[in-house]
Amino acid sequence: MRDHSSPAQRKARSNRVLARRKMEKELGKAALRGKDVDHIVPLSKGGTNARSNLRVTSIKFNRGRK
Repeated sequence: MRDHSSPAQRKARSNRVLARRKMEKELGKAALRGKDVDHIVPLSKGGTNARSNLRVTSIKFNRGRK
């Protein structure tokens, strides 16, 4: 199987996964069921995975507000 993702895409995905794991550790998996972890300042705009930059939102809100 061939990997089609670029190194930048893999790094961004890794950061999103780390953010979700951080919130799961703090709030528990049940609290995040059916929710997304949102970066207040997006990673693409210089945001970080610091707790102060993370919030739990509904999937519809997080993915629909482009």
